[in-house]
This record gives sequence, structure tokens and C-alpha cells, in this order.
Amino acid sequence: MKKLSVLLGLALATGAAFALQSPDRQLDVSVLVNPDQTLSYSIKRNGQPVLLPSPLGLKLAGADFSQGLKLAGTSPVRPVSERYTMAVGKRGVIQYRANEQVYSLVNAAGHKMEVAFRVSDDGVAFRYVVAEPRLASKRFVGETTGFAFDPKTRAFLQPMAVAKSGWGKTNPSYEEHYQVDMPVGQPAPLKAGWVFPALFRSGETWVALTEANMDGSFHASRLATDSPGGVYRIDGPTSPEVFTNGGLLAETAGTLVTPWRVIAVGALSTVMDSTLGTDLAAPAVPFDAKLIRPGHASWSWPLLKDEATVFDVQKKFIDYAVDMKWDYTLVDAEWDRQIGYAKMAELARYAAARGVGVLVWYNSAGAWNDAPQTPRNQLLTRDARVKEFARLRKMGVKGVKIDFFGGDGASMIRYYVDILKDAAAAGLLVNFHGATLPRGLERTFPNLMTAEAIRGFEFTTFDQKDHDAVAPHAVNAAMIRNLFDPMDFTPMVFGDMGQIKRLTRNGFELAQSVLFLSGIQHFAEIPEGMASVPEYVRSFLRDLPRRWDDSRFLAGYPGSHVVLARQAGSSWYVAGVNAEQGERTVELDLSFIGKRKGAMITDGAGQREFSQAELQSGKVRVTLKPRGGFVAVFR
Repeated sequence: MKKLSVLLGLALATGAAFALQSPDRQLDVSVLVNPDQTLSYSIKRNGQPVLLPSPLGLKLAGADFSQGLKLAGTSPVRPVSERYTMAVGKRGVIQYRANEQVYSLVNAAGHKMEVAFRVSDDGVAFRYVVAEPRLASKRFVGETTGFAFDPKTRAFLQPMAVAKSGWGKTNPSYEEHYQVDMPVGQPAPLKAGWVFPALFRSGETWVALTEANMDGSFHASRLATDSPGGVYRIDGPTSPEVFTNGGLLAETAGTLVTPWRVIAVGALSTVMDSTLGTDLAAPAVPFDAKLIRPGHASWSWPLLKDEATVFDVQKKFIDYAVDMKWDYTLVDAEWDRQIGYAKMAELARYAAARGVGVLVWYNSAGAWNDAPQTPRNQLLTRDARVKEFARLRKMGVKGVKIDFFGGDGASMIRYYVDILKDAAAAGLLVNFHGATLPRGLERTFPNLMTAEAIRGFEFTTFDQKDHDAVAPHAVNAAMIRNLFDPMDFTPMVFGDMGQIKRLTRNGFELAQSVLFLSGIQHFAEIPEGMASVPEYVRSFLRDLPRRWDDSRFLAGYPGSHVVLARQAGSSWYVAGVNAEQGERTVELDLSFIGKRKGAMITDGAGQREFSQAELQSGKVRVTLKPRGGFVAVFR
């Protein structure tokens, strides 16, 4: 004990802090008050640098915690162990284990700040806490948080769109194409930063950055446009990204607690299998478990657009859902004008009698977008939301899709959270479109089934160049965007796409039904296209599980190819796609499945043909056609 006291005294005097290790002792975090009285941290994996000394610090109005800092103390290392369940995501039951240590610092004015670090076997997380009683109001100004990479590191990033740009001034919506395998330090092309998650490769170690635990009290962040020397810094939203007359940055009269800054670290398989994005989120609010119903949905809009949002077409899509044994039909924009509330209630009754739930669309606006689609301005106040949501429940509607949000300001994040709370109270499921990254909200609010935050399938119906880029983009969506949070890419078309020449093969399209994680998977194919495929494909889609018990990354590289395995009960589903223009053979180790034979569906000889084959477990080789894919089921 005496030796420990001496070491602690030395640490406080020199500014050093004890290294914090992961439970398996493969990851080490060191926190240091530097000679210039700034704060930094670094991360090692198996003794090798992952993040070089990287800056930490906050700036509040009237309190600067970015300089003039002294280490006042460190807490004992505390083991964290938590078991929780998820209806949406890569695993049904998740066990989170980490070691936590809190570092107490004081600035030149004697104000106190804490930085809490957690280290798990798959990564590191930290957050700032300011409870200083002498600061009556804690108003966020900025932070110096950064992530310093070795110059040889490669980056895989999506640019942030400029606020109020794009169609109907609906940006930013996390809907740009990824830039892959670029050197660190390259500026963001749109000068608005880079979105989360952000993926990096440093030798054999991969790193994914995001944030988690958004409770509506804080704004959402991104990586800054410039990263000189490979040092990426946290940046905040821009001034237009607010609810009408709402606040941009976090401010509180109580304790200021930032979201967790999350750093998944490890081999590519470790990072791809990580659940840190929900591990660090707040536990679930009460919600009737009987209403948490993940599923699959028919949806007319991607191929038929607004003109199809009429009673007879939507009734046809309900029948389509019945035939496919799907759970929902999504009725999109303009339903209030082109169908009306009374007829929508009739549709909901018709669907319910056949075991299908109806979901309906809303425009989130507000003054932040110019999109004319209705219903709009119906959800802006709590009284209006409660009234509208009660009306929908009485009509028999099961959930809402809400579109065209205005960005990442604190007031806009609060709007998301308020919607989720009021929808939960009404027993409604939620899908956010034209939206920010969920950042673990699906754990806190079990009624959040999915969110877009991706340049999804619908863009490929607008312009040939978007479809030309969709194959590598889909791989990036599966490996980066979908890494921690559900994603409503709205995949899968087997037939024609009007004036757009489809370049992906049918096996590629089918594989997305397994690769993409979404609490409700909205399929873009219409009845006529589904009728063109073999019965065994339709049978596969009828029996496809609605939720997954486990998931494993098997092979892949961003922009090139990806193969994943997902478990439902005693069955394993394996799916993969090849985004390249030439054939690719992947070597897979399926030994974890046991000695079983799988039924595989893959591409046939023609661009629009399927074929069937048998796939053994164990170590196997699978050849994928150009822009092709496969699914295999081991029962």
C-alpha cells in the first residue's frame, strides 16, 4: 500500500497516469498531462502503437479545459460488466466487459473536469464530465479531442454534406459516397467534415470511430474537414443545423456529460463484429415487448414513386406482403392527400385482417427544409405529436417513417429523442429517413427499428451514375455505415429499373437481404419483379429471419467484397457480394457451423439468372461473379 501511495504521488507530480488495460490485456491506454499542461492519450495493441499521442480537452463558456491543466487524481480501476438484449442488430444477447478509470483534472481557474475511459477487448471509449458547481451554466464552445494516426495509415470515410444544400435543402443526410483507401490527412472534399462511423487501417490493425449515448442533451459530432499530419479532430454541427429557433450546441445548468467517443480497435474481424456502438448507449426505456416486432416490408415508392401512393396500389402491396409472408407495408409520401385518413384506416384494417401491419410516412419539417411532400408540420410540438400518434394508433397504424431532418444541432437531436419518446408512449415503431446516424439510439429506444443515414437504393433509381457506383458503395455500407447501427438501405431489385441499366447481378441483390441490418427491411422490388424469379428465391425471402442471434465477419475489404454469417436459432445464413468487375474467389472458414451442408443460391450464367448449389461447412472456397453474390442456409 505504501508503494502504491508513493507511485500515485509521483504520477500526480509528473502528470503521468497509470496505463489502463483491456480485460484480455491486448489494449493499453495511456493518459498524460503534457509539460505544456495540455492533456493527451495514446492507444497500443499488443505493445504496438495504434493511436499516437492525441489531444483531449473541452472549452466551455467561462471555463477552458484544453490548457493549463493539472491531474488532481485517478479513480481505482473499476470492472464494468453488463448483459443486455437487442431486437435490432447483429446480436440478440450482448455481454459487455470493460475496465474503467476516471481522471480528475483542474484548470488554471481551479475548475474541475473528469475524463472517464473504458477499455474493452474490442476498443476504447471516453467521455468528459463537468459538474463544477461554480459554473451555473455549462455552455459548450468547442473541444480539442483528436485521433492521431501514423502517416502510413489508410482512411475509409464518407464526406459530410453542406447543410441546406441538395434537393429541398434537405442536407446533411449522411448520403455521400465513401472515399476508400486514401492516405490520412486528406481534407474532406465538401469542406463540411467527415461523418461517423469513420474507418482506418494501420498495418494489421483496424480502427473505427463513432460516438454513442445520445440522450437529447448534446449535439452530434463529426470529424473536422482538415486533419494535418493525420490528426483527425472532433468538430460540431454548423449553424443551420437546428430545429426552428433552437440551440446549436450543448448547454445545461446541471452536469455536462458528453457522448462517449468510441474507438473500436483490433483485427478487421474484431472491429466488424464489435457492438461498442450499443454497449456505450443508455439502457432501454420501457416499451411493450409485444410491440417490438422486427420484420420485412413491401414498399411501392422506390420504383413507382409518389404516383403509386393511392388506395388501390397500396392494397395490392398489402396482398404482395401477404404472399411473401412479410410483416409490413410502408405507405409513403402524400398518403394524406392521395388516400386520406379515413381510407388509410380502412387499409390498416384490411392489412391487419391478413396479418400485415401498415407504416406511414411524415415530413419532419418545420422550416429547415423546402420539401413539399406531406404530411408535414404535424410533429413539431409535443401536443401535436401526441394527438397525431394517438390518431394513428386508433387507425391501426403500426409505425411511422419520418423524413428530411435538418442536421446535428442539439435542438435537432432533442427533436429525434422527443419523437422516439412520444412514439414509444403511443406504441409506435419508428424509422428515420433523411436523417443522422442513430449512434446507439436503437438500444435506448427499442421502438427505433431503423434509420437511413446512407445513400441508399432510391438514389440508384434517379441517376445512372449512382447505380454505376452502387456495388462498391453497398460493400462500404455493410462494412462501415451498418457497423454499429441499423441501416435502411431499402435493398433488392431483380427486374428492370426503367431508364436505369442495372449492373448488379441478382445474386448481389439477394445477398443484401442478409448483409444489411435493419429492424424493418424495406424491400424495393415490386410484385412483377418478384414474380420473375424462381420459387426457391421467393421461398428463401419468405423464410428469412426477422432478427439475428449472432453475426460473424468472414471475409472482405471496403469497396471490394464482403462475406458475413448470421445466426437465427439453430440456423446459419451466410451471404457475400463481390463489387469488382472481375470474378473473385473467397476462402471461408465455416467450421463454427459444425458438420452441415448448406443450400446455396447464387448467380447463374446470365446477368439475371439464379442457380442453386450445395455448400459444405468447414473450410471452403466460393467463387463470386463480377458484381455478383450468394446466400447459403445451414439448417
